[in-house]
Amino acid sequence: MSSNRTAPLVQVPRGLAGVVVTDTEIGDVRGAEGFYHYRQYSAVELARTRGFEDVWHLLVHGDLPDPGQRAAFTAEVAGLRQLPDEVREALPAVAAGRVAGPLAGLRTALSLLGAARGFRPVYDIDAGRRRADTLAACAAVPTLLTALYRLGQGREPVEPRVDLSYAANYLYMLTGEEPQARQARAVEQYLISTIDHGFNASTFTARVIASTGADVAACLVGALGALSGPLHGGAPSRALDTLDAIGTPDRIDPWVRERVLAGDRIMGFGHAVYRTEDPRSRMLREIALGFGGPRAGFAVEVERHVEAILAELKPGRELHTNVEFYAGVVMELCGLPREMFTPTFAAGRVVGWSANILEQAADPKIIRPVARYVGPEAPVPVPAPAPVPAGG
Repeated sequence: MSSNRTAPLVQVPRGLAGVVVTDTEIGDVRGAEGFYHYRQYSAVELARTRGFEDVWHLLVHGDLPDPGQRAAFTAEVAGLRQLPDEVREALPAVAAGRVAGPLAGLRTALSLLGAARGFRPVYDIDAGRRRADTLAACAAVPTLLTALYRLGQGREPVEPRVDLSYAANYLYMLTGEEPQARQARAVEQYLISTIDHGFNASTFTARVIASTGADVAACLVGALGALSGPLHGGAPSRALDTLDAIGTPDRIDPWVRERVLAGDRIMGFGHAVYRTEDPRSRMLREIALGFGGPRAGFAVEVERHVEAILAELKPGRELHTNVEFYAGVVMELCGLPREMFTPTFAAGRVVGWSANILEQAADPKIIRPVARYVGPEAPVPVPAPAPVPAGG
């Protein structure tokens, strides 16, 4: 079809697959290598050796903190965990609404937080205020999620503590009990490993909204909306459902073969980017095996059988476990309920979204692609309205 656009149209793959839309210094995913990084550091190595606040500092400021910077940054973000009174008072109504759990409620709660904190469009504020807004939002997300979950269970929220790390405080507010160090560290490593992961749908959504100059809360709510879709978020609990459906080792082969031959997807296997083993899955497998127990052992056995059957029935395709498969096992071993698996993912990814918002806000160019029109040729004369019947 003809077009009178002044700029030439560039044909791109559906879904923008492989299309470079901007430059970033935050990190990258090298799927053919099975490697991803935050700035110049391996993301998995960071998860193995550093705390969540260190990696948060890295994404916001561009470098890992020294001991003094770590103490100052940790104290700053811990002091932002308390919710404004007007937000806290509204949470029971949000939790009681007909929404699909804490993740859906978080969208409303973040909008309330943005209004209560006076978030302004990133276009109208300087870099210091943008940073402050993202820190306030990220620090409050665990408080909001755990409060919404507990209120939905008919229990009172647990107030945050400033003396606990980000991950430990999250578990404390969820359960009301200070977590064991091993559990807190396992959840922390999971959160670090999922802070950022390239230009996925939710990150791209956050950057599109930031490019319009909207406020931080609007950007994060948009990202959450993208994450809520079943093709993006929600897989860790579904991967556990797979283990439950198989049940026992003798059922692995027939169960898997039936689904592969039927063309069904096996949750927890395959990734849109990686053509090798997902490095996050490798690390989380080690954490799960470190806890021990029948659940971890069964997961490893299922993984081994599924990969063998996929190699037999779909030769030439590299299908391995992705992050969701062992993430579900680890979170279950740490006492997290399944309905909090994806919200827990969001509690880490919100920091990555915020780093992308800050980077995008520094670029005044709005993201404004075009669509190819494939409807009827235009213009066609608008038909005259049918006459109104007499007496009508």
